[in-house]
This record gives sequence, C-alpha cells and structure tokens, in this order.
Amino acid sequence: MAKLLAISGSLRKQSYNTALLHAASALAPAGVEIEVATLHGIPLYDGDLEEREGIPTAVRALKQKIIDSDGVILATPEYNNSIPGVFKNAIDWLSRPATDIQQVFAQRAFALIGATPSGFGTLLSQNAWLSVLKQLGAYHWPDRLLVSHAHEVFDEHGQLQDARVKQDLQRFIQGFTQFTDKV
Repeated sequence: MAKLLAISGSLRKQSYNTALLHAASALAPAGVEIEVATLHGIPLYDGDLEEREGIPTAVRALKQKIIDSDGVILATPEYNNSIPGVFKNAIDWLSRPATDIQQVFAQRAFALIGATPSGFGTLLSQNAWLSVLKQLGAYHWPDRLLVSHAHEVFDEHGQLQDARVKQDLQRFIQGFTQFTDKV
C-alpha cells in the first residue's frame, strides 16, 4: 500500500486547500492511503527556542509522518504571489537540525497542488516552492494541480462538487503514486 502525506499550508478552518486534500483522500484509488496533516501547533521558528528547548513536539510529529510516508503532497495557498509564511515557517522547522534534512526531504517524492478563489490557481506559490524543494534535495514531481475559482468548486461544507476537478484530482493522485514508486 502506498502511504502519502498531504500537508495543508493553511490554518483556516474553511480552507480550500485542506478541503482539496480531504477530497484527494476520499478519491484515492485502492491501495493508496492519504493522511491529511495541518500546521497547527507549530510555533514561529526561533533559533533561541530551538537551542533552549529543542524541536517542538508538533514539528517532531510532522517530521515523523513525512519520514513514514512514500511521498508528500503540499497543498499551498498563495499569499502575495508566494508561499504563505506559516507554510515556509513549518518547512524551516522541519529542516532543523540541518542533519535531519537528508532523512526528511532528500530523495523523497514531493508534489504541489493548490486551490484559490482567484483565476490563476496557485501557480506563483507553487513556482516559489521549487527552489525550496531543490535546496532540500527533494524529488519534485513535475505535474501540478491548480484549482482556480475554488469558491465555485467546493460547496459551503467544503465538499468538492466540480466533476472536472474531481477527475483531475484522481489522475493527479494516481500519477503521483506511480512517481513515488520510482523514487
């Protein structure tokens, strides 16, 4: 069984990106398990805090989930044409201590998706992730899923309603799962 970890880069209760990941989990083909994770509980990175108290519990838990997975899907919102600060902050924590980068990121399959109310998807945010993933030594799957006009794709309960997006999401999950088998 393929085990994928899907991390939402939004803290919002009604996040389109979290909803997209829950839809992916529900649409996953047989033999694919998708666990959805959020960034709740991860403090702002502070080198003094790290030195004084070590890696926070929420960071250690998320790090272990990444290590235990066959691949990671990052569902990224787009704030000011780039990566949301809370998401980048989490990655900065996950790369500490630097000796953990190899185990957590290097040669691990990562994929990017995102949903937004705008008409451009989360293209700029996803592009900003590429240099971060490269720096960490992750294997980036080149296919991406960009969901535009998310307010029309999800209902008021966060359920994916758009048939085309459902089909695209299913293909995306199937393709990424095959990619993780090759990594």
